Amino acid sequence: EGEKMAGTKEIRTRIKSVQQTLKITSAMYLISSANLRKAKGQLDRAAPYFTKIDATIADILHRSPELEHKFFDPRTDVPEQERKVGYIVVSGDKGLAGAYNHNVLRRAEEYVRQSPHPSLFVVGIVGRVYFQGRGIPIVEEFSHVVQNPTMRRAREIGDEVVRRFLDRSLDEVHILYTEMVSPLKLEVRERTLLPLDRANFHWEPPAGQSAPQEVTYVPSPEAVLDNIIPSGYIRGMVFGALVESFSSEQSARMTAMEAASDNAKEMLRSLSLTYNRARQSAITQEITEIASGAQVQGER
Repeated sequence: EGEKMAGTKEIRTRIKSVQQTLKITSAMYLISSANLRKAKGQLDRAAPYFTKIDATIADILHRSPELEHKFFDPRTDVPEQERKVGYIVVSGDKGLAGAYNHNVLRRAEEYVRQSPHPSLFVVGIVGRVYFQGRGIPIVEEFSHVVQNPTMRRAREIGDEVVRRFLDRSLDEVHILYTEMVSPLKLEVRERTLLPLDRANFHWEPPAGQSAPQEVTYVPSPEAVLDNIIPSGYIRGMVFGALVESFSSEQSARMTAMEAASDNAKEMLRSLSLTYNRARQSAITQEITEIASGAQVQGER
């Protein structure tokens, strides 16, 4: 009988610990949900600014078809096997988000291993640990950026790769991140940051204008591009990738925590069944013992 009671006590302890787990998984779900709303708001607020930057670059290229510019230089003089390629890889600072980190890091590793002269810029602690564990050298690591994607942090990353591109220690720069296509569909994206490609800037005549407008860029179209490409376009692309990745991570964590919570609820159901059975059988045993004791007394 003592064994039976110990059994119920053990089950009670187990129930308590699963209830604690359920509290944690539910709280993490709510935090991720709030973070996701905040990130989406950031992206929506910044969108008009980046659209304007894109339109300005497209306008300059349209008005100056002969324009040569260092940020648009494909560096055809550098042969494929000598090209120095930078990869900015956006991962998370922590796990518990399903396959979110693994997918982008595995893709980045493929790119890095295929490149003859790769330079790796890692955003997020999980990424740093992943590449260090595989003996892949990291040029620069930006941690604690992912928890709070801001324009200032995007500037640090963007300015770093622009500087290396201009001093020719990098010939091209790519960014790998995760995009939230829908709450249940996250996809790894790879975008080229530098050099820029004219084909990506589509010029459209401004609405409601019949005659082409005369526009003068001061002091020159080149100087304007020198300024707005690093401070607007590159920074904007990095910021967008940080916020998209952050949103994807929150969404992946919500899915993971929802599954963990469902699992905990299922465990609680089956534990309370087991607990009730154990109690009932302990009571039955007690009654049986009392009854047989009474019988013995009666026979005396």
